[in-house]
Amino acid sequence: MSTTSRDDAQSGACATRPAPTPHTPTETLPPWHVVLHNDDINEMTFVVESLCRFARLSVPAATRCTMEAHKKGIALVLATHREHAELVAEQLTSLRLTVTIERAR
Repeated sequence: MSTTSRDDAQSGACATRPAPTPHTPTETLPPWHVVLHNDDINEMTFVVESLCRFARLSVPAATRCTMEAHKKGIALVLATHREHAELVAEQLTSLRLTVTIERAR
């Protein structure tokens, strides 16, 4: 919302106040990584669907992540703030996927 005096409005000048900022913007929080580990239990299509649903990855991104975990043993799913990383990891773990979180370096 801007504050404009009558004189400013007539002269064409406009005084504005900066928008309020949240106390802890997520852009300034330290990033955390959600890491998917390979397992021999889950079908790849189930893993891809789960990553799409809970990590909100696109199908191609979820497929790449699943294949990387399958071939290399681990894959980075996403980097986010700690609370969101914990939530995504908990949701994926509830589906019996092997997922951990770690602080980004």
